[in-house]
Amino acid sequence: MTLPATLAAHGVGGPADLPVPLLYSIVGATWALTLSFVVLLFAWREPRFGVQPESTTSRQPWLAVAGLGLAAWLAFVLFLDPGEGGTTGLRAVYIYVWVGLVPLALVFGHLWRHVSPWRTVQALVGRLARRPDGWLKYPDGFGYWPAAAGILSFVWLELASPDPSSITAVRAWVGSYAVAMLVGGVAFGPRWFDRADPLDVYSALVARLGRWRLASTPAGPGLVALLGTLVGSTAFDSFTGTAYWQRADRSVIESSLWLLGFCATVSVLFGLAAMATGGITVRERLVLPRLYAHSLIPIAVGYVLAHYLTLLLDVLAAYPTPLAVVKVVFVVLGHLLAVVAAHDCALRVLPAGHRLTGQLGMLLLMVAITYTGLFLLLTS
Repeated sequence: MTLPATLAAHGVGGPADLPVPLLYSIVGATWALTLSFVVLLFAWREPRFGVQPESTTSRQPWLAVAGLGLAAWLAFVLFLDPGEGGTTGLRAVYIYVWVGLVPLALVFGHLWRHVSPWRTVQALVGRLARRPDGWLKYPDGFGYWPAAAGILSFVWLELASPDPSSITAVRAWVGSYAVAMLVGGVAFGPRWFDRADPLDVYSALVARLGRWRLASTPAGPGLVALLGTLVGSTAFDSFTGTAYWQRADRSVIESSLWLLGFCATVSVLFGLAAMATGGITVRERLVLPRLYAHSLIPIAVGYVLAHYLTLLLDVLAAYPTPLAVVKVVFVVLGHLLAVVAAHDCALRVLPAGHRLTGQLGMLLLMVAITYTGLFLLLTS
């Protein structure tokens, strides 16, 4: 990712910046995952995480006003402030919004729901028009696909576009996103934001991890693709820092195909691992990836925190060894929580006679993702 000088620290840096032995990290993480799975099999025999309905808490007015103010500030620094070639606007979008959303949602919950300017505008228009739920019913078949497409478009802009630091390109994405959210919100009501707003959905998923309500994540079409894109794009970002990638100039088409390949590989392998069980019908098996999808949330969050931590806390770059340890811990902890979430889900959705064998595919996938993630993290 090529950005102005103040954003050049994007990514995890070279091997010298992460002085942690690769072999020890991978072997330790593999053993941690395997042993945790064995312990869960004997100590965790019944599901413990109940499925609860989606939260319908009312929005806080003062946070809505604050959200409008922040949106106005972002619009100013992105579209009107020419200072430093648009660096402030780029930092605001790439770091304060995209990366900062994760720790905020972990600590404070689904904060985006309260500060979203799109929700505020939709609520005002809906009240004036006496259409609080919009004019149209959001199609169930759409599911999370619009949000997945929004996430993919953003990571493509960041990682595979001709010039990620182009203020014009970033303005185009933000402008298109704003129009889509306003039109969709007015047409379909609040449901649009719950399923189609990439930042709103992302915040909601991370908030469920922070409150450990993963099992209550509403399953729907496109959820696996959305989470696969979050995990795959972060892995691709690390991959672009390897010697193999750096040896040649890559075209936009080639970079785009690699990005799509990473995202699709994670999504497809996860789907196959979730369906690798017996004792159920084909139709029931096809639904399993959506039911297991929430177990990808800790992995996605762990990778984001490990990969982009120094963008939020530049001071950590001065302490390479502690920083490397923290990054590895984030990745491994994310996978451990994913194993717990997947195991609990298996106890709820798999037949009693297949609760062991039905989880082996998922365990192998978790180990493979951990191995790949740590390898890319520590060698890029």
